[in-house]
Amino acid sequence: MRRVCLLLWGVWGAGLGATRAHAELYTVERPVEDEADLLALRDEGRLPEDEAEALRELLRTGVALRTASREALYALPGLTWAQVDALIAFRRTRPEGFPARALVEAGVLSAEGLRQVRPFLVDEAPRASGASGRLRVGSAYALADAEVPPVLLQARGQGPWGLSAGLTLALTRRRLAGVRSVPGRRALMAMPPGVGLRPPRFHVRWDSPAASVLVGAFRVGFGQRLTLDTTGRPAPDGFLADENVSWPGAPERRCMLSGTEACGPEAARITPDFGWTEGFRGVAATVRARGGAVSLSFTGFGSYQSRSLAQSELFDRTRCASARDCAAPEVLVGPTGRARFVSRTLPDVFRELAGGGHAAVGFSPRARLGLTAWGARPVWTLEGLTPDFRAASRFPAGGDYGAVGLDGAWGLGPVDVFVEGARSLTAAGGGWGALQRVVVGDRARQWEGSLRYYGRGFDNPHARPLASPDEWEGSRARDERGARLRYLHRTDDEAWRWVGQVDVWTQAEGAPRVVNLAGSLRVEALALAAWRPTVWVEHHNKDLGRDGAGLCFEGARDACSGERQVVGGRLRFEPDRSWSVAAQYQQAWVGHPKSPGGLRRQGQAWGEVGARPVPELRLSGRVGWRNDALAEDTARPTEALRTVLQGAWSLASGARVGARYELVLARAAAAQHLFRLEWEGAVP
Repeated sequence: MRRVCLLLWGVWGAGLGATRAHAELYTVERPVEDEADLLALRDEGRLPEDEAEALRELLRTGVALRTASREALYALPGLTWAQVDALIAFRRTRPEGFPARALVEAGVLSAEGLRQVRPFLVDEAPRASGASGRLRVGSAYALADAEVPPVLLQARGQGPWGLSAGLTLALTRRRLAGVRSVPGRRALMAMPPGVGLRPPRFHVRWDSPAASVLVGAFRVGFGQRLTLDTTGRPAPDGFLADENVSWPGAPERRCMLSGTEACGPEAARITPDFGWTEGFRGVAATVRARGGAVSLSFTGFGSYQSRSLAQSELFDRTRCASARDCAAPEVLVGPTGRARFVSRTLPDVFRELAGGGHAAVGFSPRARLGLTAWGARPVWTLEGLTPDFRAASRFPAGGDYGAVGLDGAWGLGPVDVFVEGARSLTAAGGGWGALQRVVVGDRARQWEGSLRYYGRGFDNPHARPLASPDEWEGSRARDERGARLRYLHRTDDEAWRWVGQVDVWTQAEGAPRVVNLAGSLRVEALALAAWRPTVWVEHHNKDLGRDGAGLCFEGARDACSGERQVVGGRLRFEPDRSWSVAAQYQQAWVGHPKSPGGLRRQGQAWGEVGARPVPELRLSGRVGWRNDALAEDTARPTEALRTVLQGAWSLASGARVGARYELVLARAAAAQHLFRLEWEGAVP
């Protein structure tokens, strides 16, 4: 592994003198106007869920070009550090403010770049009343639903003196209630779900140049996301309100029971509830000061947050000394207890009492040092048991947990260096983690190299650093060391854009060492006027020491060592903004010992038509096909056809109405119909 890391660094170092650089934050650089576009990218498999979550939150909260920090601007899709610095330098020359199109006139952004970031910008025009607000109402409904559909209500307002507030309410029908222990049976009992309101999530915030305070639901993060981050942003630097909610996905099985009173073989599927993130809940505050060229800031927070767990993440210490020797407790259906729930999420099984802070000193906009520390204690609500977290849970077992870390950044000319080291603190002792990134770039091209090390004992549930998809005992950033090299390029004549990446990693400890490889290349032609062709290839190898077909790829990291290759292409025709047509196909070859030749072929295709007959109305239709076992007769259905029709209408009053219909047809399964309706408008 050391030789591989040295080779990567050698290639990276040789490339620094050969070209300039550009940074691209997200996997796909296609314009996103609303959450419907994020859903489309996710359906195509081109946008990972963590990136979709970050972009969804960014669409809701927005970024203010005039006042946003360097780190907040970097969260905008497609922006490089060089572009961020150029934007900050430009706005210093326009303290009175400027329209977004001025960035194109000044050469900070291209017209395409502005189109990409515009949906994520907030309206900074002053209002005569000094107050403004937005209200959002949404619902989803499947034909198989026999009860009230899930409903979402979100309200956000801004007032004078830097005050703002937000409220999120959701009507649920699939959430268990009254989870408690059953004396004498070492099991849990819960009442069947019913229609009810989820406990509301709210926040009130006050901002000034010297301080910020938030009371309510929030997320917080710093540095390279190694010691503490729940924001999902690529460069977090403080706290933000927690308003992130995901729309219901594919319909789920109506029945959630097994046992003597189970539902039987019925296969009806109904709409799931809205997805709900559990960040922190309490108080967070930041104080800032400046003396000459040196800036100081301190952020502190305290939280008492109810948390939910999957049934499989629990075990009872009075029954077993170790989670590896103990099954998860059954969850019986009250009040008779003659049936049980099948693998459900258990709400409010413990409450996390957490607190911490971050102190930072800045020597320039690109040079700083920071210290982060936090700690937490789980307070269980299940009486009669001695519950604890199983190894597969992201929370450490045994009691209190936390982390302390030091981060730093330095930049000069085209070079930015970021580094963070952290120590997790758990009942088992904890472990060390370190992450270092070097970014060299301008507004067109970029090399990025990174090294990471996460010890086997580095058990940090509130960290989101760069890591491979593999998990070790519930965490991706654990028992791993690796190197990633990434190159992003746009030619000077803006005719081509391509992104290449190679990631190599292995275990941090233990033997035998298994070296894994993931590489990808994406090329896009930009100079063909209305045409936009894109092709990509990917290769994943879970064990470089064992190559060839016939090895499983999809499975736990210590059980499978196969390969996966992907080839895909997309062609989009958009003669103007009024209409467009796109087609996409991707095929994968995945190691599978039971498939012919030891490789399972998987195919996926999408066709899309979009129209904007008037600027206020946006319509689109998409048809997708997927087969996870081409030319194979498997026991389970592997082929599905999905059709999506959607539209959005922006009213003259500033309100917006959106509707979506989805039809899913699969072999040996009933047709699934899902409707979605959303309204958002200004509150007087």
